[in-house]
Amino acid sequence: MTPLFRRLQPAQKFRISPSSIARLLKIPRHLIVRVESWAYIVFVHRRDKGGQFISYRQLRQWFNAIACQIQHCTTCQQLRQLWLAIERDRKRHNHQYNDQDAELLYNFWTRCWYTLGHQ
Repeated sequence: MTPLFRRLQPAQKFRISPSSIARLLKIPRHLIVRVESWAYIVFVHRRDKGGQFISYRQLRQWFNAIACQIQHCTTCQQLRQLWLAIERDRKRHNHQYNDQDAELLYNFWTRCWYTLGHQ
């Protein structure tokens, strides 16, 4: 478990709906029997395949939670520490990150960095 994962605590804080999982998997909603949030991963019970594991990092909530963490940083030092944690997590779990989301996070982080630096 990475420091960023511990900081976000997705198993405790994310509310994951079957509809959002269906959109992620690009399948009809009726194929999902139930969604279980486990400590480190989401388990999806499907009618067509049985079970399927999904990383929290693939969920939209992960991206939103990181953006929220960036927004709540009050100093450049906090923001830099957070970015280093994001980069370490992304390097370790690169295949679970969407490149477009990573670029959006970087742009958002950069804007916050300049805002904090010019206050």
